[in-house]
Amino acid sequence: MPVIVTAGHVDHGKSTLVKALTGRDPDRWAQERARGMSIGLGFVWTRLPGGAEVSFVDVPGHRRLVSTMLTGAAPAPAVLFVVAADEGWSAQSAEHLAALDALGIARGALVVTKSDRADPRPAAAEARRELAGTSLSHLPHFAVSAVTGAGMPELRAGLDAVVAGQDEAADDNADVRLWVDRSFTVAGAGTVVTATLAAGSLRLGDRLRCARTGALLRVRGLQVCERPVAVARPVRRVAVNLAGGRVDVRRGDALLAPPEVWRPVEEFDVVWCGGAPRASSLTLHVGTAGVPVRVRPLGPGAARLRTASEVPVRPGDRVLLRDPGGTGPPVGAVVVDVRPQELTRRGAGARRGAELAALAGLATTVPPQPGAVPPQPGAAPPPAPAHRHAPRLDPAQLAADLLRREKFLAAEAFRSAGLPVTGRPVAGGRYADPATWESLAGQVPREVADWCAARPLAPGIPLPVLADRLAVPSAEVARELVRAAGLPVEDGVVVGRLALPESVERGLAAIAKSLRRNPFRAPESHHLARAGLGAAELARAVRAGRLLLLAPGVVLLPGADRLAAEVLRGFAGSFTVSQARQAWDTTRRTAVPLLELLDQAGVTRRRPDGARELT
Repeated sequence: MPVIVTAGHVDHGKSTLVKALTGRDPDRWAQERARGMSIGLGFVWTRLPGGAEVSFVDVPGHRRLVSTMLTGAAPAPAVLFVVAADEGWSAQSAEHLAALDALGIARGALVVTKSDRADPRPAAAEARRELAGTSLSHLPHFAVSAVTGAGMPELRAGLDAVVAGQDEAADDNADVRLWVDRSFTVAGAGTVVTATLAAGSLRLGDRLRCARTGALLRVRGLQVCERPVAVARPVRRVAVNLAGGRVDVRRGDALLAPPEVWRPVEEFDVVWCGGAPRASSLTLHVGTAGVPVRVRPLGPGAARLRTASEVPVRPGDRVLLRDPGGTGPPVGAVVVDVRPQELTRRGAGARRGAELAALAGLATTVPPQPGAVPPQPGAAPPPAPAHRHAPRLDPAQLAADLLRREKFLAAEAFRSAGLPVTGRPVAGGRYADPATWESLAGQVPREVADWCAARPLAPGIPLPVLADRLAVPSAEVARELVRAAGLPVEDGVVVGRLALPESVERGLAAIAKSLRRNPFRAPESHHLARAGLGAAELARAVRAGRLLLLAPGVVLLPGADRLAAEVLRGFAGSFTVSQARQAWDTTRRTAVPLLELLDQAGVTRRRPDGARELT
């Protein structure tokens, strides 16, 4: 069921027009009917000639009630903009237009009411001049009289065109964000809230989280047009009965589903839809909520907003900022970034402002042609002009920008920001920025070489240490980077391999042959000299992870320490150096430093009596 909100100056006949269209009085309260003016939101519905059902949100037009008007207008996708023929364009007409324009509402109809009291053509011409250059500039217009019925059949038929496609454009599978505009208690049922379901579907039993309180609530009952339903689809006016008796939910609250994917924020970046506000302390209107907000300019076209309480906003959301005293027109903005990074360096704010402006390249206005003839009442609307207040946000581009700044993100982080998943899949369900990944993969060999150069006894760098040095989320992500860099990993350690001269490779091959026959009998100094491996060559081989250094001039192959520990596990209790030497079939020259290495690694422990035992 499409939803249409009314707009226009007080006493221009909005409620009377809605009653004539639906046969229902949107003024629910006795004081509204006594005063002859709306002071709250009214909700009624009807069936159009084409068969579509449509709901109307009737808003007050009085200057003191602009905040209430914004509550009704923000979630609605279309508008009936009402101007009285006998009064013409008025003060609240302009303020309502500024708000609707800033919200980017572009569907609807211009209705000149009270055409039985005055010629509607001057008021229509004046209204069209005021609408020119705004998001509502292409609205068809109708002249009607709710008293005589003149023009009402044409308006009803015209509304069929206004709402055409509204249902099809709505996303049934979107996350639900229900902005509450009424909350009341029904005897025997408990708390009932009403709202415009703009996207997503609601079902009996669904769980909703209240953004303000964090409370988890269950949908006990659903109604659309006072009819119980099991499933409510967008776009609909819905009444939701919440389980739990009297529940703390009020107008301006947002009910969110699925609860786990929403991430309300207190700080986010926006681009302006037109000019920027001059004041820094304003009221932010988003959905049906009004929240105090502080504005930090980020250059001429963007700003960072910090709200007094968390709000569930996502990129692409339209918001309004208004002086708390009601002076001046509201200023519109579009949310671009809901995970802003701290701006600490000099000039960071201006640079981020330029990035935000680039992400939301603004269209230009097509000015009206001189001497253009206004459309006739009921005529089909002309093509919509490019609008200066319509930032073009590409979700894929926003996701790539977010990943570029965060480097690594989980899929849940993209969804909570309302953005598609992008990047290179890595371990732990995360995604990496491709440019960052390529840079880190190139950094891995340098980190490994530096680590090994500083630690001659280490065969390489442990993966957790490498992950910390590269500032990546986990050791498993570091393992993937090592694989991309083409380095080997043995038992969680990245083996450092540096290029060695051919003469050193020949010498290593010679002593490796004898060490494979007995892995614990270190070559004597004359064997090393015959292989051409002096102190410098041995140091390079050790740094490259090709040899395990036990003591000056005493080397084994990498992994010999692990093999030695396995041999020692054959002892039932403690053992002496001599027993270890015999088990390894080696000399004391090798056995002593090898045991000391195992002591350092925590594999063995020296007892007070000089014997050792496994830990």
